[in-house]
This record gives sequence, structure tokens and C-alpha cells, in this order.
Amino acid sequence: MCALTRGAVLRARKKLSMCAHPMSSIRHGSACAPLLYFRYIGISIRSQMQYRASFLMMSLGMFLITATEILSIWALFSRFGSLRGWRLEEVALFYGIVSTAFAIAESVSRGFDLFDRMIRTGGFDRLLLRPRSTAFQVAAGDWQLMRVGRLAVGLIALTWAGLKLDVRWFPGGLALAALAILCAACLFYGLFVLQATLTFWTVEGIEIANCVTYGGNETGQYPLSIYRPWFRKFFVFVVPLACVTYFPVLAILGREDAALGTPRWFHAAAPLIGIAFLLVSLRVWQFGVRHYRSTGS
Repeated sequence: MCALTRGAVLRARKKLSMCAHPMSSIRHGSACAPLLYFRYIGISIRSQMQYRASFLMMSLGMFLITATEILSIWALFSRFGSLRGWRLEEVALFYGIVSTAFAIAESVSRGFDLFDRMIRTGGFDRLLLRPRSTAFQVAAGDWQLMRVGRLAVGLIALTWAGLKLDVRWFPGGLALAALAILCAACLFYGLFVLQATLTFWTVEGIEIANCVTYGGNETGQYPLSIYRPWFRKFFVFVVPLACVTYFPVLAILGREDAALGTPRWFHAAAPLIGIAFLLVSLRVWQFGVRHYRSTGS
């Protein structure tokens, strides 16, 4: 019995050490991190589905609230016809890409969005003791399924715009739209990570970060060319939101950049900046973790 118990303990320690080291999954052909992440997500979804009526009502509420944004855009264009040369279906393409991307990012980054609570209660100290990176644990800690309401509105707008626009979607246009959504989700995810990183020094989340995250979602729903020059530069060089929304839409529509005069080759490659932004945000997160001091609670 003792030998069997000792053998079981040794096997458990070996598995734990394989998952704890960041390169072990590559050396041993194991997929510990992805499997563990999806297990966390499965637990979160099952817990939310325990109260299905609540989930359905919250998802429907999210759908209706987000749908009012579409109605406001429709009302604007029904009154004025166009917005500085942009038609309703073109703006709907902007809206569909950014709303779909934001719904994805908001769903999977909920742990970072609520990270200030973990700092205040001292819960982050427990994550430091576990054999996984803190970013992985926070990312897998919560997953909001009810954001499917916002996702549905974005996909509806994207589908409607695709049917109305005279664009060659296959194969280039569709691939570029998918890349823009993926990279825009990465950029929004990076913004949530930076917002959480600020709480290492401020403890409380600051509202100016919400102006960039949620405000960026509102900004990306319209073409960058309608804004003032200083505002355009901010969302190109500081928060590169235009790189994952405005420029790829220009490439899809085959339009020139009248606002900044950027070349056409850049329009198709610009979305990749969203992935780079997320990688930089995770580096900043690691810097914050190294300088973290416990709350003492």
C-alpha cells in the first residue's frame, strides 16, 4: 500500500512539474495550458448555465441594449443620408467588425476587467503561490457567456453590410475581415490587461481606462476620417484602434486614405499591430507583477 501510494505521489508530482514549467508542454508533447484553460472555461459556462432563465434574460438584455446603437446609426443616416461621404452600409461594416471583436474580448477578458476587486481583497496573493503564470490564471478565472447578445448584434450588422456592399468577399475580403476581428479582439484584450495592470499602483480601477476601452468601442464604430486630426493621431499612434478597424475596412472597400494618406499595402497589414499591442500589454503586466506589493489583508 505504501509503495503504491508513493508511486502515485511521484507520478502526480511529475505531471505537476510538467505543467508548471512553460517549456515542458513543448518538450513532452503535452497541451497542459490549453486543456487547463478550456477546463476553466467549461466550469465557468456550466456555472452560468445553472440559472438558465437569468442567463437568457441577461443575454436578451445585452442584445436589446446593443441593438439601440444600430437604431441610432440608422436614424442618423435616415436624416442626413451620408456622413462625410460614408454610406450606411459602409459604417455598418465598421460597426460589425468592432462590435464583434469587442464582444469576444469582453467575454474572455472578464477576469482582467474585474481585477481591481482581487487586488483589494488580497486574492491576487493566492495566484502567486500557484504553479501557473498570473496572466493565465486571471484570464481563465471568469468568462462571460452573456456577451453573446452583443456578439449577435455585431454579426447581424456585419452580415447585412456584406450583403449590401459591392465587394469581392472571396477569398481576400472575407479573410481580411476575419483577421481584423481577431486582431481587434487582441487589441481590446490588451487594453483590459493594461487597465488591470494600473491597479498594481492605484488599487482601484480608474475611469480614464474605461474611456479608452469602452470609449474605443464607440469610436471604432465610425470611420476615423470624421474625427479631428489630434483624435485620429491618438487612435493611430497611442492606441492603434484605427489599425484594426479603419485601415482594413479601407482595404476591403478599395478606398484611399483621405485622412492620413497611408499606402494601400499598409491597410491590409495594419491589423497585425493589434496582436503586437497585446504582446506588449502582457509585458507591461509582467512588469506590474514584479513590482506588486501585497495589500496585507
